[in-house]
Amino acid sequence: MRIAIVDDCESERKELYKKLSESSFSVSYDIEICGYSNGTDFLNEAKNDKFDLVFMDIYMDEENGVDTAKKLREFDKNCLLVFTTTSADHALDGFRVRALHYLVKPYTDEELKMLLDEISQKISVDDKYIEIPSPSGTVRVKLCKILYAEHFKHCIHIHCTDESEKSVRSTFAEFVKLFDDRDNFFVCNRGIIVNLEHIKDMDGNEFVLDNGEKISISRSLVKSAKNTFGEYIFGRGDLH
Repeated sequence: MRIAIVDDCESERKELYKKLSESSFSVSYDIEICGYSNGTDFLNEAKNDKFDLVFMDIYMDEENGVDTAKKLREFDKNCLLVFTTTSADHALDGFRVRALHYLVKPYTDEELKMLLDEISQKISVDDKYIEIPSPSGTVRVKLCKILYAEHFKHCIHIHCTDESEKSVRSTFAEFVKLFDDRDNFFVCNRGIIVNLEHIKDMDGNEFVLDNGEKISISRSLVKSAKNTFGEYIFGRGDLH
C-alpha cells in the first residue's frame, strides 16, 4: 500500500510518518510512505505511480490542498483522501473531491486510530497482511493467500494457495491473536484456523477447501462452524 503525506511542515510530516509506521495498521499492510512538502511534487509522482491513501494538508505556503486534491481527482478517482488541517472550514470542498475524512490538528492518537480503523474497512482484503516475527526476520503473509494454519511441534505451519508452506515458531494462542478482528477466519479445531474464503463446502464435521483438502472440525464446534460459514456466505452473497 502506497501512502502519501503532503504537508509543507516537515515536523508534522515526520510526526504523522512515525505514527503511521508504529501503528497496528502498518502490521496489516505492506505500506510504503512518501512525504512531500508541496502539491506539485506530489502530483508529479502520483501521475507516475498512484497512491492508495493520501493525507493532504489544506493550508500550505502558496498552495491550497483542496486545489491539489481537485487536480488529483482528474486522473485518480479512487485513492482514499484525508485532509489534515487546522480547520474544517473546507468541508464542502472536501465533499466535492470525495475526501474520506478530516483530521483537525492537533489530532490525538485515538482520533488517528479510529480513522485508520475506518480506512481498514474500506481496503480490499487482497491488500491485507499478517506480520509474524521469527528468528530469521519478519514473515509477512497476505491473508487472501492463507488456506489454513495448524500448530504442531511448537510451530505454526501456514498453508498457502500457491502450495507453499511457511513455518514460524509460536504458540497457537499468540498466533490466533493476529486474527482477532478478521471475521473470515475460524478456529475449527484445537490448533487449526481456517480461511472461510477458501472453503468450498461443509461436509459433516469437515470443511472442504477449494483445493480439495479437508479440514476436520471439532465435534463441539460443528454447530458454531455451520452457523459461521452460513453467515459468511450469506454476507458475501455467493456460494462459490
